[in-house]
Amino acid sequence: QVQPVESGGGLVQAGGSLRLSCAASGRIFSINAMGWYRQAPGKQRELVAQITSGGITNYADSVKGRFTISRDNAKNTVDLQMNSLKPEDTAVYYCRITTTPIAVYWGRGTQVTVSS
Repeated sequence: QVQPVESGGGLVQAGGSLRLSCAASGRIFSINAMGWYRQAPGKQRELVAQITSGGITNYADSVKGRFTISRDNAKNTVDLQMNSLKPEDTAVYYCRITTTPIAVYWGRGTQVTVSS
């Protein structure tokens, strides 16, 4: 069982920055993609950014140029640097990890609130 644990959420003013971190613990054999999703009140959970084990990244159009995802394969961690935050970035942010054998694990989420 793999347990992703998020940290780094909080309250920030528009235009500010936050850095989210996710550490995976447990019986880890091979981690494939690591990513961040978010869910705002009344909306579906959506992909924010994802990074493969080879370092290929994918971003939602709404965060391109503002957010940067990175990972440390040795430490089984994935970070999300969020700059130029907007009120519409307010959401609960979830870490998602996929492994081999194929399985998907979600963290419990961390709240990000951007005030205008």
